Order: sequence, then structure tokens, then C-alpha cells
Amino acid sequence: MTTAASPLSAHGDRHFDGLADKFAASLYGGARGELRLALLDRLLPEVLDLAGQPVLDVGGGLGQLAAWFAGRGHPVTLAEPSLEMLAHAREALLATSGEREVTFLPVPLQALPEKAPGPWSLIACHAVLEWLGDPRGALATLAGLLAPGGQLSLMVFNRDALRFSNVVKGNLEKALADRLEGKGRRRRLTPISPLTHAQLMAWSEELGLEVRSVAGVRVFHDYLRQPPQSDADRERLFELEWRYCRAEPHWRLGRYLLYTLVRPDASPSPAEEPL
Repeated sequence: MTTAASPLSAHGDRHFDGLADKFAASLYGGARGELRLALLDRLLPEVLDLAGQPVLDVGGGLGQLAAWFAGRGHPVTLAEPSLEMLAHAREALLATSGEREVTFLPVPLQALPEKAPGPWSLIACHAVLEWLGDPRGALATLAGLLAPGGQLSLMVFNRDALRFSNVVKGNLEKALADRLEGKGRRRRLTPISPLTHAQLMAWSEELGLEVRSVAGVRVFHDYLRQPPQSDADRERLFELEWRYCRAEPHWRLGRYLLYTLVRPDASPSPAEEPL
């Protein structure tokens, strides 16, 4: 359990007990949170094969993603180590789904092989790995929970975008020194393990996961000198984000990178089966 005196868990992870309200206001309040959710609403049906299958939502936080899947007929298991965040998620989902299709697990990612072993045909893990002390090990755990042919919807905080943002803000020394990670202290919400696309590609190959798609989420918004001031400007910005979220080179500077990773079906085809 995370405490004020020890903000990191035994695994070196950042949990969010005592920070749920700040987390909600900072990461989901206002235009940037709305834009992130709106882009996911359009992207996920295009990059995932959705057939009402059960979903494991890892580090489900305040429950937005669980609500999205539950609202489309998927039974959802939401795993979240912060009891405070889990309480917020339960309250929000009770209002939308009556908890009919949502199961809540108060456990960290590392406990999932025991508490929710699956195998799962669909796992969602959005904005979680960057808060963990061992993100590569976490990805290996998720890969082990996938059924053959199973899909992992993975969204991570983009280290390269964080560097670019620091330069735009004038933090040149910090960018040159590559001091980009947060420390997980007090109420600061800079991720402790921001990740690069190159890391995700290397880890996916090592773990035998196929990369089916990649997109940038918030390619332009976070570099604006001021946020859109009118509904018309917000609509224009969304169309720009949508147009370029999968286009080279723009997706590479998305604040988040969204991947669809698939565990190959290892069963041999009829032509490959021994006689």
C-alpha cells in the first residue's frame, strides 16, 4: 500500500492513494483529458477486433476505459492497486453499468498471474507501465496472460514527447541531461518510467508479440501555446489529431503511444501438422 511517507510500492511502482482527485483533475479534467478519451473512442474500434469478449483492464484507475468496454457489451475485470482509485471507479461504473458486467480486483499488476490468470483474449493496459519500476517485466507478465491470438491494447507515456515538451517549455538543461523521469514524490504526476517507441519494439520482439498497430494520442495539443478557446477550434484540433495520429512522422510525438500487440496463435495450420 502506498503511503505519504513511502510513495512507491514494494515493487518500486507509483500508486495513487491520496491522489485520486488530483489525478482526475490533472489528467482527465479539461480539454486534454476529453481529447484523449475522444481519440480512444474512435481509435479502439479500428485497431482492435472487438466481439464482446471478456476484457482485463489492468491498472484501470478511475474506470473510464472499463466503462467504455462495458458499454459495448464486454464483461470487464478491472484490476487496480489503489483502493481510493478503485472506489472512484466503482462509483462511476455503478452509475453507468450497475456493475452488471464489471468485476473489481484490488491488486497490482504483479499479482495478476495468480488473481486473474486467464488466459485472456483481450487485455487493456493504458497509461500504467510508465508508473512502474520494472515496465519491461510488467509487459512480460501481460504477455503471459494472453491467450494464443489474444490482443493487448497498450498505451504508454512517450519519453520522446516528454523531451520535446521540456524543450518547448525552455527546460533545455533538463532535456540535454535527459533527466525526464519523475521521482514519484509528493503530489507530482510526472511518470517515473516514460518509455520510447524503440523500447516497446525491442521488448515486444523479445516476448514474441506482434505489433499490429501504433498511433500517437495528443500529437499536437500538448505543444500549443494556449488551448483552444472555442468549440469550433476544439473541433478543428480534434480533426487534426485524428488525421495525423497514425501518419509519419507525427504519431511519434504523441504524448501517449497506443499499441495493439498480439500473441501469435502457436497452433500449427493443417498444412503444417505432422502426418
